[in-house]
Amino acid sequence: QVQLVESGGGLVQAGGSLRLSCVASGRTFGRYSMGWFRQAPGKERELVAAVTWGGSTYYAQFVKGRFTISNDNAKNSVFLQMNSLKPEDTAVYYCATSPYSAGALPRDWNYWGQGAQVTVSS
Repeated sequence: QVQLVESGGGLVQAGGSLRLSCVASGRTFGRYSMGWFRQAPGKERELVAAVTWGGSTYYAQFVKGRFTISNDNAKNSVFLQMNSLKPEDTAVYYCATSPYSAGALPRDWNYWGQGAQVTVSS
């Protein structure tokens, strides 16, 4: 059974930085994508950034230039470096993984972590 465990969330002031980490275990498929979604209260879950096994990346427009996704295949890990944080980035951030490539919708992804709260104060 695939398990994803996120860490690194917290409270930060606007303009600050946080780094989220996610470690996967129990994954048996050799080619996969890993991504970060977020969900703010009353809003739908949305894709923030994703990276494929080969290193191709995708960023939502609202985080381009501020967030960086990276992965360490040897450690089954994915990271999200978040800089220049804004109050509107406040949300629960979820790590997700799926075989091969996955789409931009939550239903396209097979496995999810429990979520990490990120709160940005103004």
